[in-house]
Amino acid sequence: MDALRAALEAHPDPASSAGPEALTCIYESAQCAYVCTTCADACLVETDHGDLSRCIRMNLDCAEICAIVGRFLARPGHQDRETLERILEACVIACRACAGECRRHDEMEHCQVCADQCERCADACEAMIPALVP
Repeated sequence: MDALRAALEAHPDPASSAGPEALTCIYESAQCAYVCTTCADACLVETDHGDLSRCIRMNLDCAEICAIVGRFLARPGHQDRETLERILEACVIACRACAGECRRHDEMEHCQVCADQCERCADACEAMIPALVP
């Protein structure tokens, strides 16, 4: 994360001073993308993964949205605020839904780890929205 912080701080024309919020959101969304991907893979090898098809799909969808959020925020220059806000809102929705689905599988530790990370990511995205440049 130190290299990412340095790169963001070295940007010659950042859109705002919301660097700390953006850094947290990038970190949490990247973690969430990886954790959701790992959870989906773990669900596939569970002995009865037929019941986990919804969880697997939600994990993969959430991972994709989280990866997009991270890539957008890693470009701290001026962007279309409405587009960025909608992407962050979509990430919150996907993360909360994925967390809810994973919580249904309380016997699977990987699902609980994933749910916790999804909630952290959703919180970080929610905190980022008011920090966006008007």
